[in-house]
Amino acid sequence: MRKEEREMPPRTKRHAKTGKSKKPLLWTLAIILLLIIGFVVYFFGSIFKNLDDFNKSGENSPFKNVVETVDVETPEPPKWEGTEPVNILLMGVDARGVKEGEVPRSDTMLVASLDPVKKKFYVFSILRDTYVSIPDRGKDRINTAITHGPNVAMQTVSDLLGIPIQYWVYTDFQGFIKLIDAIGGIDYEVEKDMVYKTKADGPEYDIDLKKGFQHLDGNMALQYVRFRHDATSDFTRTQRQRGFLKAVADKMKSTTSLIKLPTILSAVNPYVDTNLTLNDMWKLANVGYQSSMSGSEQIPPMELLVEEKTSGGSAVIGIRSNEELKQFVQETMSDPEPTASPEATDDSSTTETGQ
Repeated sequence: MRKEEREMPPRTKRHAKTGKSKKPLLWTLAIILLLIIGFVVYFFGSIFKNLDDFNKSGENSPFKNVVETVDVETPEPPKWEGTEPVNILLMGVDARGVKEGEVPRSDTMLVASLDPVKKKFYVFSILRDTYVSIPDRGKDRINTAITHGPNVAMQTVSDLLGIPIQYWVYTDFQGFIKLIDAIGGIDYEVEKDMVYKTKADGPEYDIDLKKGFQHLDGNMALQYVRFRHDATSDFTRTQRQRGFLKAVADKMKSTTSLIKLPTILSAVNPYVDTNLTLNDMWKLANVGYQSSMSGSEQIPPMELLVEEKTSGGSAVIGIRSNEELKQFVQETMSDPEPTASPEATDDSSTTETGQ
């Protein structure tokens, strides 16, 4: 017998050695799998918990002292298997100097209309001095509607635009700052130097931005969307806000922001209230992630606004024709998708062939 054959270990021992080497690998894979499952459970559990806490009630709600005596109709949310869009009223308020339990006037009012079939959404920014009829309250600036409660605000905006408003979301300056910081800020083009300082607001709300492309943190972003000391004042500001909102939406859809979603939701949670349920938010988030902004308009548009004066003599923004305004909203949301011209199609085909 050769020396090599005598030194070779028995077959059974070789098999046992190989079997033992697999066990640590299997245990490692099992531990990794458990860690992944644990992370997923924590990740989605944290998301659900924070989303559920957005819908506040009782002492946790900023509207705890508001009694809505007016009987307003709140439409049922559309069936997501259907074709009806969902319209959400977004209200940002300036709570500085407001007494405990009081609801401040809205500094910003936006309506986001989401079409689940076209996977498109439209944004309408409402000028805060627009003079409208508030249900059971008479005529007043639209930014006062929220002081009577969110349902009154929804009905007021619904009557103005001619579309049902199913949901509302309410936040203040601090909520906006926390959101921008939580998503890591926004790289954005500031179109000009913006400077505004007043002793009444205090130095923490001074505006001092330089022109140019730059990284905006939460505080700088708030300065940008608040600035209204242009020749056209609030008209330019609402346009600026719509553009910045699109940049925020794009950033929120990025992979990095999705990973940080539990942290983002936790940061803004104390500053947000809404009538959206957890199920509503989950469905909206799913459709919204797949959608893109298709239109962005000011309400009322320049061609329909007129300057009026209240009984007290202060200037407000009036509407030349309520029916024309509602038609304008419908036309904005029903614009057909742009189609490429035959020449453009031919050019693109040639380019692809050339490549």
